[in-house]
Amino acid sequence: MAGGGGESELSLEFTPTWIVAIVCSVIVFISLFFERILHFLGKLLKRKKQKPLFEALQKVKEELMLLGFISLLLTVFQGAIQRTCIRESLTHHMLPCKRKEAATTAHYAVRFFSGVLGSGRRLLAGGGEDSTHCQKEGKVPLLSLEAIHQLHIFIFVLAVTHVVLSLITVLLGTAKIRIWRHWEDSIQKEDGNVPKGITHVHQFEFIRNRFKGFDKDSSVLSWLHSFVKQFFGSVTKSDYTTMRLGFIMTHCRGNPKFNFYSYMIRALEADFKRVVGISWYLWIFVMVFLLLDVNGWHAYFWISFIPLILLLALGTKLEHIITQLAHEVAEKHSAIEGDLVVTPSDDLFWFHRPKIVLFLIHFILFQNAFEIAFFFWVLTTYNFDSCIMGQAGFIIPRLVISVLIQILCSYSTLPLYAIVTQMGSSFKKAIFDENVQEGLVGWAQQVKKRKGMRVMNRESGSTSTLQSGNGTSVGIPLQNLVIPKDHLMEEGKAEIVEEKTFLKDPA
Repeated sequence: MAGGGGESELSLEFTPTWIVAIVCSVIVFISLFFERILHFLGKLLKRKKQKPLFEALQKVKEELMLLGFISLLLTVFQGAIQRTCIRESLTHHMLPCKRKEAATTAHYAVRFFSGVLGSGRRLLAGGGEDSTHCQKEGKVPLLSLEAIHQLHIFIFVLAVTHVVLSLITVLLGTAKIRIWRHWEDSIQKEDGNVPKGITHVHQFEFIRNRFKGFDKDSSVLSWLHSFVKQFFGSVTKSDYTTMRLGFIMTHCRGNPKFNFYSYMIRALEADFKRVVGISWYLWIFVMVFLLLDVNGWHAYFWISFIPLILLLALGTKLEHIITQLAHEVAEKHSAIEGDLVVTPSDDLFWFHRPKIVLFLIHFILFQNAFEIAFFFWVLTTYNFDSCIMGQAGFIIPRLVISVLIQILCSYSTLPLYAIVTQMGSSFKKAIFDENVQEGLVGWAQQVKKRKGMRVMNRESGSTSTLQSGNGTSVGIPLQNLVIPKDHLMEEGKAEIVEEKTFLKDPA
């Protein structure tokens, strides 16, 4: 305890045990309550065989553990931070709020006299001798305890906001995609054996809606049409039917009744576990954003336009890919016998990499979460009129932009991503359902074991007889097939033929 005539704060050794027990009990109870909720939710997802969502939940747990570790480090090192002293002049640069000289002078005068009178030795709660260490040297601490505490809260709010908004985006996007289930059901009910005659290419609804007579690559009108298209009717039934058929004819020609809708949902759920986490490069952006929050720069106002611009560009690009598919068919054929078939290709995407789309969506959702989290953190920690909040003329547009991003990403960009990214050259692992995925793990382990035995037999001079057929391929029923967890088979390297899938033996 600090001596002197002023007020002092009681340490744990002078705090009643019943107070310590009550406070710890409440904290432990709250922690266990949320842990049980997450545990119950995980068991529910496993029981319903929602493996991608279960993995996303595990990702959330990892983020919570990381937050706990960050909080622990801030708590453990707060004494060291308090004892790290810097010149006071260094604290006058790059401030979120402009200091008032009169208030600052009065503040230091009060601090001086209170120090002389011995009544103000603890300027920050719980600081102890650490809070006066720098004052004795005529300097100031690197970061005050109050600032550390507020930083604590902001990091927690940011992570929770990102997880919640990502979940809302996926739920709203999935709700929009559910309309496609009816299209899939109607296609499944159709008789695929009915012969179809020759049809002029412009009689197909997919071509009529997308082919406008301008060049598919360079025309400004083509890109303008794609930009406007993302706001209404981004994916029509003819778009879905055509791209579904293009995917099936490319990756599973022998199974025309392949459930493309279920595959898309599984792929979207698998991608969600990546979107819900805060990757290391996103933490770098957090540091940059915090650095740029300087009074008079209005950096957060200008930064809020970055995700909006990226989202509009991404939606335009995804729509333009569908337009390119229509143009390629219309320019090569004047009439088609049977159904209209498009050709998926990685060349349609930026840098020939469809995965870039997921990275951009991840960044857009995180940046939007940062804007919303920062607003609510300032609102609850300070108030709306705080200088760190900024002027209302900059705050309101930021909130409007954040809401627009959330709505547009949920109802347009995410559904576009779900279907257009299937137009790449390879398929995703989600093409195999849960039962299939459980089957190939054993097969992959057996193949690795056989490979090891062959190596041992060759070293001993004997010949292995463990071969299947001619030793070059293995035929496996589709219901027993799975992508192995150790990535023995790359995505898009299997050919599905009705009820059997043939894979090159990795051995």
